[in-house]
This record gives sequence, structure tokens and C-alpha cells, in this order.
Amino acid sequence: MKIRILLVEDDLSLREVLKQSLELEGFSVDGHSTLAGARSALAQQLGAMRSPDTFSIAIVDLGLPDGDGSTLIRLLRERSNIPVLVISAREDDHSKINLLDAGADDYLVKPFSIGELKARIRVAIRRQSKDNPGLTDDIRIGALEINLPRRQVKRSGERIHLTRTEFNLLARLLSQAGQVVTHRQLLSDVWGAEYVEHVHYLRLYMTQLRAKLENDPAAPELLLTETGVGYRFCELGAPL
Repeated sequence: MKIRILLVEDDLSLREVLKQSLELEGFSVDGHSTLAGARSALAQQLGAMRSPDTFSIAIVDLGLPDGDGSTLIRLLRERSNIPVLVISAREDDHSKINLLDAGADDYLVKPFSIGELKARIRVAIRRQSKDNPGLTDDIRIGALEINLPRRQVKRSGERIHLTRTEFNLLARLLSQAGQVVTHRQLLSDVWGAEYVEHVHYLRLYMTQLRAKLENDPAAPELLLTETGVGYRFCELGAPL
């Protein structure tokens, strides 16, 4: 089945370039310049299929003529679990954190290359797929073996002891492998809502995890930092 993309971008030139480039890759692109147009497209899908999930991914600009793209993100999250990729000229960490916390899956700052956009789309689609290796009980990446139900981690066949909190943090990052998870999301999900401001806890445990899992904790390849925003586990299946 052809992958359908909902593209919401008010810059006509950029929208057409993106549409043509993505269609050359075999995607089907439904382009809109306004929130109203995007809402109408979603409403049509709801009317025809009773679900907006016929779109495989939404690519959403924030600065639209009839409102902010974050409104559409909230609407999508109420009705769908499709990946949402934000494209925006806003590059401050606060904006990124708020959007990721609101339900966006990824964020690209303008200007960006078409190649990078396509790569982000492919990652999002693979992650959404039912056969995503990140959804299996046994995960292998490089020399690392992780069994989620047994809460076991091995490297090169040797068992690595993780504390309960360390394993919970690792499992939370693995649940969205390849995707940035904000400080607040990690602290809330692993420690509890009352700890969302305690970023020092998170930094301490990430240091401990890297010391146990990385070949070189000073140059991590698995547990990656998104400066000022959060952390992400590298994409599963990526060469190390």
C-alpha cells in the first residue's frame, strides 16, 4: 500500500518542492497551506474511512496563516497515532520540548535537506510498522542483547547488572528507539510526575547507564543526547 503523507506548509515554493521530491520517492502527498485545509482533509478521511489513519505520517509547519500548527498536532493526537514530524524555523529548545511533549514525534529546523527529511520519514514509518524490532521482546544491537520481559541485559554474552531504575529508563528509551524523548517525559514515566523538574536525577542515571552499556561512555553510540531537549536510543538496526 502506498504511503500517504499529510503535508501542511504555507510556503508555496517549499511545499511544491517537498511534494515533488517525496512523490518521486513513491509517496502520495496531500499538500495544504492552512489549518482549515488540513482539518478538512482529516474530516474527509473520518467520513470515508472513520479513521484518519489512511495517512501514514503528517508533516506540519508551525507558522500557518490561520493559526499555529501545534493545534493540528493536538487534533491528530486525539484521533490518531500516526507519526507527526514538525518542520519549523523555530529552533529554541523550549519550542521543541513543548511540541514533543504535546505529541510530535520528531522536529526538523528549517532550512533542512530533502535527504534528511526523507530519512526522518523512513525512520518514523519503520517505527510505526508492526514488525518494528523495537516492539519485540528480544532486542539485539551490536554486542548488546536485551530481553525486556526478563529484564536482562548482556554484552558479548556476559550479563550486565542494571538497577530497577536503570532498566526502566533503558526500556522507556527503547520504546521510542530512534526518537527523542524529552527530559520531562522520561522523569515523569520513570520516576513519577512529581519529579519532572529533577533533571539531575536523569543525568546521573544516564551517566551510569552509559558506563555499563557503551563501548566508550565519553563517545556514546547507543544512548544519545539531544542537547537541552532530552535523550534518545539510537535507531534499532543501525550499524554501530
